[in-house]
Amino acid sequence: MARSFPTYRPLIAAVLICGFILLLAQVDILVRQSALEQLQQRTLADLNRYALSLQQRLDRFKNLPGLLATHLELRLLLLDPDSKQLQTVANEHLESVNRRIGAAETYLLDRNGMTLAASNWNQPLSFVGGDYSFRPYFQEAVQGESSRYFALGTRSKRRGYYFGHPVERGGEVIGVVVVKIDLNDIEEDWESPETDLLVTDSDGIVYISTEPKWKFRAVQPLLEKDRLRIVRSNRYGDAELDPIGFTEREQWREGVSLVSLVIPGQRLKESYVLQRTAVPGAQFDVAILASTRPVNRQVWEMISLVAVIYLAAVLLGLVLLSRRRILRERERFKARELRNLEANEARIRAILDSTQAGLLTINHQGRVLSANRKAELLFGLSQSSFCDQLFDDVLHGTEQALRWDSLRDEVKDSVDEVMLECEAQRFDGSHFPVEIAIGLMPQHRGVWHRQHFIITVHDITERKEYERALREAQVALESRVAERTRDLTTANDKLREEIQLHKGTQNELIQTAKLAVLGQMSAGINHELNQPLTAIRAYADNAQQFLRMERLDPVAQNLREIGMLTQRMAQIIHPLKEFSRKTSGQAEPVCLKSVKDGAMSIMYGRLHRETVEVVWPDGLDSAFVLGDIVRIEQVMVNLLENAIQAMEQNETKQVDIRLEQQDELIVLVVHDNGPGISDAELARIFEPFYTTKKAGQGLGLGLSISHRIVASMNGELSVSNHSEGGAEFRLALPKGDKPALKEI
Repeated sequence: MARSFPTYRPLIAAVLICGFILLLAQVDILVRQSALEQLQQRTLADLNRYALSLQQRLDRFKNLPGLLATHLELRLLLLDPDSKQLQTVANEHLESVNRRIGAAETYLLDRNGMTLAASNWNQPLSFVGGDYSFRPYFQEAVQGESSRYFALGTRSKRRGYYFGHPVERGGEVIGVVVVKIDLNDIEEDWESPETDLLVTDSDGIVYISTEPKWKFRAVQPLLEKDRLRIVRSNRYGDAELDPIGFTEREQWREGVSLVSLVIPGQRLKESYVLQRTAVPGAQFDVAILASTRPVNRQVWEMISLVAVIYLAAVLLGLVLLSRRRILRERERFKARELRNLEANEARIRAILDSTQAGLLTINHQGRVLSANRKAELLFGLSQSSFCDQLFDDVLHGTEQALRWDSLRDEVKDSVDEVMLECEAQRFDGSHFPVEIAIGLMPQHRGVWHRQHFIITVHDITERKEYERALREAQVALESRVAERTRDLTTANDKLREEIQLHKGTQNELIQTAKLAVLGQMSAGINHELNQPLTAIRAYADNAQQFLRMERLDPVAQNLREIGMLTQRMAQIIHPLKEFSRKTSGQAEPVCLKSVKDGAMSIMYGRLHRETVEVVWPDGLDSAFVLGDIVRIEQVMVNLLENAIQAMEQNETKQVDIRLEQQDELIVLVVHDNGPGISDAELARIFEPFYTTKKAGQGLGLGLSISHRIVASMNGELSVSNHSEGGAEFRLALPKGDKPALKEI
């Protein structure tokens, strides 16, 4: 026998899930690779454009120091450095030139590195008189070569790129001309939010960056000797030169790699595509960092799209398979119903033939159309003999009221069947008593056929004999009853005298028994109900399992067992009805003192056994709320029971109850000294069937029902944890007016 489709469901689900995971993994690899390639190509173009722009900007100034070295004003000052007039002329000349070329500063150094003239001679941070012999750009230029250098200004503390050129006379260097370019505005020209630029010197120190926190930090950790050399040159002031923290994850090709950066305060690493290029003759490298966040977004978008398409295709396939399965089930159902119909018809025919009553079908004229096997035996006729037999012929001595014409009209006018007793005549001429029921024959779909009737014939010979014997026995019994009645009358008179004597004692015993039963019930009702409740829970769980397996017979058996257990529980709690009160169902002023007395009377035994102290506030006799006293007592009893169970591990158990007066509400606050309620349980504490109690201590309906009871009285029941420990329930109810005293 072939396995049904549901048998393969776990395997199909596993295949679909594995295919889904493999598909998404392949999409992730392909899309990420393509997106990273596109990102690399795009950022490479940006890198080349920026490096070219930076190089062009530097090339504008690289020949200016050599040109200034030929000016006569500067040469004369170098030959006569003590001349104030020559110094003034040189300062003004450098100021004018610096303003025209747009440089940051321009200044003249003598052979010893002292500044003789500067374009900022008349400013507070003037370079005039400064010693820059320690700068590498001076040390290279004084040797007769042009120099380039990047550093922080010792006075301005601004980054600058320095061009140095020697001033010669007769083949001898007599001074150095320096032009400083401000590079701060280069970072401001970059506007891409997804990329960052880095310009590093030969030591790997970042001195230009669109990310401010990376400035003056090393791309890779520095050797100690290199750090000391940079510090002695005062190139970057007091910068710490700490490493940025890039970690190379993958090297794609020369100058291109995938790096990670740990961001402080975050557990995840930020990923970048890093590309480098060197600027010819500039003694620095330009790098661009492109964040992979757009790549991740593109990957997730494509994965989401593929996942939606895949799930839509799977759902469509499942719908088609389900439709095909439904069609097959429908065909099987039709075939099964047809077989059941045929079996029912055969069963009905067997029932008709085996029934103990004779069945005849009669037409409108009173002729027999068909008869079952029992009817043939009753009348001694065969099926063929019954055909076209008149119904009046099978009755003995038919009177006018029993003729078919009269019976037919009576059946048509009657809603129910017509019942009658008479004598029938067999084929051999013998007579026997029968009971006949005549009714209209129902047609298909419940429509009554007005031309055909069905007659049920019962042989009541034995019943008539029983009736005769019963009448004889009844006469004999009546005589015996009369004798016994006289004896019982005498005995009853004596009993009435004794009953009257013991009637008073009996009433006292009943009242005492009620009080004893009330004490026993309050002590044992919990134990008695726990066993059927446990059994009901087990039967209910089993019924759920059998329902999943579609085994209905065990389910029905479990439900019958549950019904018997509930009947047993009803028997257990039945005696309480004699002592319980019915709620009025109407909102009326209720004194909280009465609520306290009722709740404590109900909980007294439990509180005493558990050694729990309940501290009630003063002023309850003057506090009235609007509600139903029975329901309010029920809520208070539930809150006290929950408090007792919460404190079962405590050595000292105490429940403090506070009274708070608000504008329109009166609040009773119930605070226990238990462990309190966790935050996760606070949000669900009033949900039905949610409980934090141990197994067997409750179903989780008490607080849910109490919450609804309070809400039905326009109040509110809430819970929180007390600052000193323990749970705190707040029962808020509308204020009620003190009822007026009735006049007598």
